[in-house]
Amino acid sequence: MTADSAPGMGAHGTRQVAGPETFPAPVDRLLAASVARRFYLENQSKVDIAREFNISRFKVARLLDAAVAHDIVRIDITVPAEIDAPLSQALTERFGLRHAVVVNLTRSEGGASAPGDPRQVLRWLGTAAAQLLSEIAEEGDVLGLDGSRAVEALGEAITRLPSCEVVQLTGVHGPDLANDPAVTAVRRTATAGGGEALPLYAPFVLPNSATASVLRSQPAIAETLNRFAQVTKAVVGIGAWETVLSPLYDALTEQERETYGALGASAEMAGQVFDGAGRLIPTESNARMVAVSAAQLRGVPELIAVSGGVRSAEAIRAVLKSGLLTGVVTDATTARRLLWQDGPDATAQLRDAYAVETGTAP
Repeated sequence: MTADSAPGMGAHGTRQVAGPETFPAPVDRLLAASVARRFYLENQSKVDIAREFNISRFKVARLLDAAVAHDIVRIDITVPAEIDAPLSQALTERFGLRHAVVVNLTRSEGGASAPGDPRQVLRWLGTAAAQLLSEIAEEGDVLGLDGSRAVEALGEAITRLPSCEVVQLTGVHGPDLANDPAVTAVRRTATAGGGEALPLYAPFVLPNSATASVLRSQPAIAETLNRFAQVTKAVVGIGAWETVLSPLYDALTEQERETYGALGASAEMAGQVFDGAGRLIPTESNARMVAVSAAQLRGVPELIAVSGGVRSAEAIRAVLKSGLLTGVVTDATTARRLLWQDGPDATAQLRDAYAVETGTAP
């Protein structure tokens, strides 16, 4: 009887205490390295590896463990963020969402939650949104993406999708229509699944409604606009109603900003403005935009918002109250603000539950 056929048994049939794999000869290290290469780099199964090297699958498992223990294989987790499952679940339940992904951004030392550089926040939120979209997208879906910075980050992170059409939901913000980041995000996302990209080669906000109407009637632009009604899943950004955080805010005149402000503007999403109670604020600027309408957004079966960082909680809460969203991707600090500022009773219960689940209860 060989050691392979009777794991854990000595030469005379006595049971031995299992311990770390040792390497008395160089060939053992070579074998461990070869097994690890097949498993980690070539994605072969343990059964296939065992068959190739004429050893048992139990020994394959032991060699893989030993390869890590003896520094033959080094596992390095380079992403400085992780998913906060308790907060994700709490958001889902509290706001009646189908999907909630909360990214816990951590410092390199101490593991404390930190908002960090806004660009880094968007980068990791975009990565999380890309992963969520990869999981829920199905072949034949029509995906909608707006021109927010969060969705631009999604476009940079997306690597795989089933075959889907990808439609741009809002016009571009810069002068280079063909190479705007929003157009690039649509192209990259479509490429990830080998589907068709339908970019929107038009400015987001035009000087007047007549110009906007003419552009919307152009064949290439009209083709994209006509697909809005077929969008099955969409990812959009949410911005607080202030400069830099809202693309629409920066595109409007001072008088238009004051008009929105007087009506209680709190948040902007895909060119639509919401007050603190989640009500849409219609104004004349809607006629100057090349973007998805509020009615079309309401008709999207899966509408997922990506937003986080400083001053984002109130904006997200406003849009959540509208009832448009089925999913949210945000950071842990923002998620806690959403939950703990939503009423005294809910605040205490959610804070206590989170403390118990994370081991931080006193």
